[in-house]
Amino acid sequence: MRVLILGVGDAFTRRSFGSSALIEAPEGYVLLDCPDLIHRAVHEAAARAGWDVDTSKIDDILLTHLHGDHCNGLESFGFARRMRPADTGTGRAAERLRPRIHTSRPAAERLWERLAPAMDAANSGSPRGLDDFYDVRLLEPGTTASVAGLTVQCRVTRHSLPTIGLLISDGAATLGWSSDTPFEQEHVQWLDRADVIVHECNQPPMHTSIESLNALPPELTARIRLIHLPDDFDRSSTAMVPLSAGEVLDVRA
Repeated sequence: MRVLILGVGDAFTRRSFGSSALIEAPEGYVLLDCPDLIHRAVHEAAARAGWDVDTSKIDDILLTHLHGDHCNGLESFGFARRMRPADTGTGRAAERLRPRIHTSRPAAERLWERLAPAMDAANSGSPRGLDDFYDVRLLEPGTTASVAGLTVQCRVTRHSLPTIGLLISDGAATLGWSSDTPFEQEHVQWLDRADVIVHECNQPPMHTSIESLNALPPELTARIRLIHLPDDFDRSSTAMVPLSAGEVLDVRA
């Protein structure tokens, strides 16, 4: 399982895109969160990594929560896919495939409310619902979902609105994605089953401080990579590795 990092910033970054990634899955590409300027974020990261991919080739999105730095790109992503349907490669006319959003029930219930004003205005009132743009599928804590050949589990974090962390496996290795969260020992223990853990690091009380992560056992911190960083993050403050846009994580057991 290879993971292309698209952005590592927080909601206030001037240097990066919002924290997000693109997973090369057994059955296609999976976008992990969808920040502003998503088409540019994918294009620039893919160019750095030498990946032949753009948003037209992404059919699945894992959405952790509805803060703008994680979901604002859904508007333009949905418009682009509706106006420029994916080419099936069969020689037939292009077919329209609704991208799939995999997210928690609370986020799904508010998603159209979050997107509707812009989408309705741009389309003169039609199409009229989220289903015209996306196929929404629920991720439920305590269950396992299949996404593009990956198995996905989620856990609710203690962020300022409903948010889920993720465990994502291709059967050989597992990626842990903390999502936005204050430090929580139970969440770290849940992520500990992963071979590589991507953990957020920012200002408390709604985020996890570097001091809290530094206090974890060395066996665990060796597997942690840092994301959702402020622009002035002090790299000398930790032995853990901060991620960079365009970097490819090769997740192995």
